[in-house]
Amino acid sequence: MGSSFLNADKSEIVDSSNVNIPTSPLERVVGQPEAVRLAMVAAKQRRNLLLVGPPGIGKSMIAQALSFYIQRPKEEIRVVHNPQQPERPLFEVKTAEEIIAEGEENFSAEGFLSDPKQIPPSVAERLGYRCPKCGQYSSYTEAICPHCSSQKAQGPGQGPFGDVFNVIGAAFGVQNNQERVTSTRRVGDRSEIVVYERAGEMVRLLDERTLERRRKMEKKNPSKAIVLLERNPFVLATGASETELLGDVRHDPYGSHPQLGTLPYERVIAGSIHEAHEGVLFIDEITHLGQLQRFILTAMQEKTFPITGRNPQSAGASVRVDRVPCDFILVAACNIQDLQSILSPLRSRILGNGYEVLMETSMPDTPANRYKYLQFIAQEIAVDGKIPPMSVEGMNIVIEEGKGRAKIVDKKDNALTLRLREMGGLVRVSGDIAFIEGSRIIEASHVREALKIYLPVEEKIKRSYGNLQSAVSSESTLSQKPEEYYYTFTNNPEDPAYR
Repeated sequence: MGSSFLNADKSEIVDSSNVNIPTSPLERVVGQPEAVRLAMVAAKQRRNLLLVGPPGIGKSMIAQALSFYIQRPKEEIRVVHNPQQPERPLFEVKTAEEIIAEGEENFSAEGFLSDPKQIPPSVAERLGYRCPKCGQYSSYTEAICPHCSSQKAQGPGQGPFGDVFNVIGAAFGVQNNQERVTSTRRVGDRSEIVVYERAGEMVRLLDERTLERRRKMEKKNPSKAIVLLERNPFVLATGASETELLGDVRHDPYGSHPQLGTLPYERVIAGSIHEAHEGVLFIDEITHLGQLQRFILTAMQEKTFPITGRNPQSAGASVRVDRVPCDFILVAACNIQDLQSILSPLRSRILGNGYEVLMETSMPDTPANRYKYLQFIAQEIAVDGKIPPMSVEGMNIVIEEGKGRAKIVDKKDNALTLRLREMGGLVRVSGDIAFIEGSRIIEASHVREALKIYLPVEEKIKRSYGNLQSAVSSESTLSQKPEEYYYTFTNNPEDPAYR
């Protein structure tokens, strides 16, 4: 293959910056046409996926790309206080329309802000904005009028030492002004109740209609959103603990005491399976979850899963929220040798509503696939963001290295390896060398130097010591070497070392 390539628009490629990078995330996956096709189906039809293959061939990339093709979440999950049984909070699901309507209702119950000078003077005095002696206005936090040095507000029934206590209270930020004053005002030919509340340096006015909306809101049980409407539909749960995966209830050292403690509903924490509701739950190396796989199976079957305290010694152990929604697309991944460790019912559930995909480890060495390699190199450089573009000659060397690895590792002739994580590492090492040298482009010489550096440590051991056994024997200390060997060696009178 020569040192010249053509771009998709038939223009000649000068370096990796000229290579077209697809805007569609799944189109950026190189050499996995079947997996990409099924991932698209899974996104549109909400099917599960099991991706099987060695590390570094794009399983995580496919899972994350899949989440870009599903609908955005439309529901928010909240935990609601249950006054009759606080340890059994309820849950509610709010749609986007309901959340918007709720926000408008809350806004309508906020009242109107007004300058203290625009409200009746007697109210302004009771709220602490106006001095009753000189009539000047100042912040309610100032108990002493800055204009005439008089006490701004007098509490009812003050004794002879009231002024002294007021001064001391003002020094410590304690005011005797009222935070809220109820009064009346004329509206047309009738009078209505109006409430004035302090709102910083402004005053909030609440008329009868606003007060009625507030009363309705106060009758509602308090709630806490545990899965927000605006959220990332891709949830990574690789290596998650039981608490991270299934949710938990925080401990309360005060035992939910009415004054000191925290109510149970406020301590509920959603798990990854709940956060992935309406989205994608990705679990790489799923066999590492062990018996936690059975909880994934239950959640997939029921599309709900309870949240309860996981620590039996915690106050949260008595709290339980039943049937919390968790309708997710499962994308699981594992290596071929670990396939037998996936629970059979879980695999059956995936196959019953999804697909199992065996990932490709190489692709034929064709001009079209070589261009795919150029796309991969350009993507790696763009994602890294810290290394310069790569020349065509440098990209050719990377392609030839990919061809050599396909022959050695995958035992495929005329093929290009798809173990692209390691190839991406080669691109980054080449870029680091070019960057340190101050080069604006990654030249072929930088890639050749990187090939000498970017070797598995086993290969470096082989070059330095001959083999791993020799390296271990050479570098081990006396305490690390087999004790029996040294006992025989040092207690043999015929051995020169014995003497």
